[in-house]
Amino acid sequence: MIRLENILTPGRSLVNVPGGSKKAVLEEIAKVIGQQVPELDRQTVYESLIAREKLGSTGFGNGIAIPHCRLKGCSNPISALLHLNHPVDFDAIDGAPVDLLFVLLVPEAATDEHLELLRQIASMLDQKEVRERLRSAPSGEALYQVVLDEQTGH
Repeated sequence: MIRLENILTPGRSLVNVPGGSKKAVLEEIAKVIGQQVPELDRQTVYESLIAREKLGSTGFGNGIAIPHCRLKGCSNPISALLHLNHPVDFDAIDGAPVDLLFVLLVPEAATDEHLELLRQIASMLDQKEVRERLRSAPSGEALYQVVLDEQTGH
């Protein structure tokens, strides 16, 4: 089974990310992933995330969104975690603005294993205590550590 800590890195865990708008946040995600994973094209990442949002918002309540998509040229799942400095409207199911985004990019030929990753992310973020710890993390390393702790059961 793929574990979240193997697809997320401290370098892709960011705090105080400027919000602005849903589009601006997705651009920022694409920029971060483009810098961290050079084999992925920033514009392709952005367009794929936008196309997925057009099918229906990935905002699922409690200030959380899980932007995700299948991505051409992506050989392994890649994740990023962002805490925004100001929540943005994400057309979430409960209408609440979003400040925590857990991004998941998977290969085009995504499998059940990739759906399992999405489920893991959703169930982790469904816990109020985890959301509070993520929101109070002072740095990207601390943000990453919350996920690590959750995965290892600490």
